[in-house]
Amino acid sequence: MSTWVQGRVVERIDWNDKLFSLKVEAEVQPFVAGQFTKLALEQGGERVQRAYSFVNPPEAEYLEFLAVSVEEGQLSPRLQDLQEGDNLMVSPRPSGFLTLDEVPAGRELWMFATGTAVGPFLSILGSPDCWDRYETYVLVYAVRYERDLAYLEQIKALAAERPERFRFVPVVSREAVDGALQGRIPELLSSGAIQEAAGIPIAPARSQTLICGNPDMIRDTLAVLEGMGLRKNLRRTPGQITMEKYW
Repeated sequence: MSTWVQGRVVERIDWNDKLFSLKVEAEVQPFVAGQFTKLALEQGGERVQRAYSFVNPPEAEYLEFLAVSVEEGQLSPRLQDLQEGDNLMVSPRPSGFLTLDEVPAGRELWMFATGTAVGPFLSILGSPDCWDRYETYVLVYAVRYERDLAYLEQIKALAAERPERFRFVPVVSREAVDGALQGRIPELLSSGAIQEAAGIPIAPARSQTLICGNPDMIRDTLAVLEGMGLRKNLRRTPGQITMEKYW
């Protein structure tokens, strides 16, 4: 299979003036929920490429990607300009280890995300196979402003569909929002506010945690979880903390 295949935009969703999703038709190799691939466009005779996680589960008809347009970015502003019917390049080879195959057993699976890093968790939660692994799933989704909460209706629908098995804890750092915690994930974990909102404790004997997002959040959340007795999950020494930096 070639390094790149042509993809075609079949739908776009604008969550706010910078945050958007693209649904793309492209022939890629089978992937596992939680993985990512690369998108690319030609610019000035060069191919500009970046990694983006699949938001869709593997069973979906189209590929879906969540992105934020960064002013100084080489690729994201051009991706935001794409309209239905436009073409882009997609790497057909998925990558990444933020998958449930890499996570040991436990009672609860906690997923901590900032911004667009919610994407791989939505892919996992959208896959029917995921629900055979743990008793309860908790999505902690942190953004700066309420308008940055993408897929909110989809997440709420999942919570309504599986009220005994799925808990949603939105976190907004820069404004007070009804139904959401205010602050940063590490501090809210340390204070116990997130655990209280979810109605579930975090402990090594019962909890598995996935962390995906900006490096500062990952570093600080890792420190808090390690303080609770959890440890990094490695193939040679299984633990309770699995991580993926989003840039």
